[in-house]
Amino acid sequence: MAPTDLPDTLRLSLLDRSRTRHGEPPATALEGTLRRAEHADELGFHRFWTAEHHAVPGIASGSPPLLIAAAAARTERIRLGSGGVMLPNHRPLIVAEQFAMLESLHPGRVDLGVGRSLGFTAPVREALGVTDYDTDALDRDLTAVWDFLHGRGPVTAQPVIENPPPVFVLATGRGLEVAARAGLPVVVGGPRLLADPEPLDRYRDSFRPVGDSPEPYVVVSLDVMVADSTDAARQLLLPEAWAMAESRETGAFGPLRPIDEILARRFRPQQLRRMENWMAGTIHGDAESVAGALADLVDRTGADEIMASTSTYDRDALARSDAALAGLTAGAR
Repeated sequence: MAPTDLPDTLRLSLLDRSRTRHGEPPATALEGTLRRAEHADELGFHRFWTAEHHAVPGIASGSPPLLIAAAAARTERIRLGSGGVMLPNHRPLIVAEQFAMLESLHPGRVDLGVGRSLGFTAPVREALGVTDYDTDALDRDLTAVWDFLHGRGPVTAQPVIENPPPVFVLATGRGLEVAARAGLPVVVGGPRLLADPEPLDRYRDSFRPVGDSPEPYVVVSLDVMVADSTDAARQLLLPEAWAMAESRETGAFGPLRPIDEILARRFRPQQLRRMENWMAGTIHGDAESVAGALADLVDRTGADEIMASTSTYDRDALARSDAALAGLTAGAR
């Protein structure tokens, strides 16, 4: 299957989580995110999003708005957004004012992706002051953010903006219902959801065009690694696979480690199963096989956009993978 089998209308984007590397200071991860944003801008990717995680040693980014502002100053064209701002941690007025400011400074280039995930561990959730957050709370806060951005809140969010940034919902399960009622695009991921298109079908069927999007819009997020061969791509994914497997035992999601160090380990059967399960939720291989797998994914999910959340220890290899991915379709631009 050739890369041209991908729809020309398919958009390609990147999500960067500012992954730390063993032996490097966290600041190096943040600079790596900004350099990757510059490269994504040059390659023609549609969006570049940053993430919000708190007190996670493997992730340096806890503030998407600050990283968006820094990336906007170093790029020219690419859309920049949050994947996402976690509404349990912020008051709706604060979220609206931060993104209204970003939109004022960089008009037409800012996206607001929101989610409802709590902290990684109980101590983090306690430090954030949030231990519970249900779908009703998401619905309420999402409506409040929307109202503030559009000048309909109980007070006026500043700065006042003429064209509010689009809002995306990072959705699983009932979050898709919230997005459909609000008439908002969604970002989805996870092997279970991607294997069963029924929740996405329900989202499309129940979509109410009351937001900025007249039609339902689905962004699928997953790890996509492109290399010279499937084996080479698989090896590049090992640092992330090992970090995920190790976190299940230690409770700490740690920095990425070099591939050679991981290959030298002796894995227990349970660790191998966890790594294989994680790998099964990725797309990896040479350009032709990745294009074919992405085409199948788009066919199954009806995705309008693919957002690659890929990371690996070797930043140069990641840059080469990004370049190869961008070359698969004109929809990257």
